[in-house]
Amino acid sequence: MGLRPPGHLPGCRTPRAAALRRYACALTLAVCSSGSAAPSTFGPVIGSALLCRSHLDNAYFQSYLNTAFGPSYKHEGGAYWYKADGNLWGAQVTDIILSDDTSELVFLGAVTEATPDKLEEAIRGSAGVRHKVTDASTYPVRESLPGSRIVYFKTKSKIYCAKYKPLPILR
Repeated sequence: MGLRPPGHLPGCRTPRAAALRRYACALTLAVCSSGSAAPSTFGPVIGSALLCRSHLDNAYFQSYLNTAFGPSYKHEGGAYWYKADGNLWGAQVTDIILSDDTSELVFLGAVTEATPDKLEEAIRGSAGVRHKVTDASTYPVRESLPGSRIVYFKTKSKIYCAKYKPLPILR
């Protein structure tokens, strides 16, 4: 057996064929990941962050969301908006909202088809996290002990976790 040229893959006769095969695989991955169906890691990764159980790093989440759903469909109000077709705690998720670097807060949010009271009930039933009503307004905010909030978003609800950015390390 002789030495194989760089980029040679088993089953490919030439480096050019291997390069074409790699390109086709990358293209297939890009097409599959640009759809809006949520990956199997959606619940543990996004769900935990929304419940403020994870460290919030918008660079990490931007990479994750770009890979899972493709590029954001809009960028406004200090946030990137991603179309998503996923399910968290039994509630249908339609959008994911991620902070950009213009705010002193890092946040991750999700818009769900459920009303806030139904979403809170679903989260309590499946994850055991309670969101207590914090005011007596017509559209009350619900907040958990770790800090996630559920708010009204028209006829739907939005759940989010927001934290202050850590200060940069001084050298």
